[in-house]
Amino acid sequence: MIERRTPSRLLFLYANYIFLALFSLTCLFPIIHMAAMSLSSNAAVTAGWVTVWPVGFNLDSYKYIFSNHIFMNTVGVSFQRLILGVLLSLSLTVLAAYPLSKSNLKFRSRSVYSWFFVVTMIFNGGLIPTFMVVKETGLMDSIWALVLPSAVNVFNIVLMLNFFRTQPAELEESAQMDGAGAWRTLWSIYLPISKPSLATIALFTIIFHWNSWFDGMIYMNSPSHYPLQTYLRTVIVARDLTNMNANDLSLIANISNRTVLAAQLFVSMLPVLCIYPFLQKYFVKGLVLGSVKG
Repeated sequence: MIERRTPSRLLFLYANYIFLALFSLTCLFPIIHMAAMSLSSNAAVTAGWVTVWPVGFNLDSYKYIFSNHIFMNTVGVSFQRLILGVLLSLSLTVLAAYPLSKSNLKFRSRSVYSWFFVVTMIFNGGLIPTFMVVKETGLMDSIWALVLPSAVNVFNIVLMLNFFRTQPAELEESAQMDGAGAWRTLWSIYLPISKPSLATIALFTIIFHWNSWFDGMIYMNSPSHYPLQTYLRTVIVARDLTNMNANDLSLIANISNRTVLAAQLFVSMLPVLCIYPFLQKYFVKGLVLGSVKG
């Protein structure tokens, strides 16, 4: 059936398009303004002349960030943490959610194991016990200190568990009739239709690991082992001159805190901005997909 576009309908569509366009511009303006500040001179930023276009164009802020070789090491640590953290979190989330999504008849101890996860959402040991566990297990100053303590997120398990529960029971029954076991059913039946949920959990995990900085400060002893956010916080916010070389100190005269912070934020958000478009198509489909028709 072809939709009939009356004048009132066209007026609504045009008004809707204009509103969404203006709303999109308001969301993009802070990013564009931040990029313009990072490419502007110190005097222009201090005078408040920068809006959406660089004034006194220069790359000194980015030279300051990239001049120290420790920065490249921290970028490598962040990407290593990102890859290990996402893979480990997705694996543990699926392996925990799949059996917990079964009924008590199929998994008699399901309630007992569920309470183990629920209790961790209500009660937390705190920073000191967590630090002692990491220290006593020999994880200090290693990449695993940034990955293992946050490998299991109960909220993500609940999301995945609810997704598995909404799937028709005929899927698993048909797989069992064909001789598939639990592992085969999970790998060949449930995971292929779980892409929206997996993409959502992956995006949550990516944002968490990329933006984390506090655990790097308490678990890492060497600046070369810091993740990117921890390093940037140390050299910019704390102004730790021990991590700066002669070129860094010479560049400081041509930049300011505002220009460097703008460059820091812009560089930090680039990976997430690049990853999100590839995951967006799974959000459009929704978190729950039906797979039995007819």
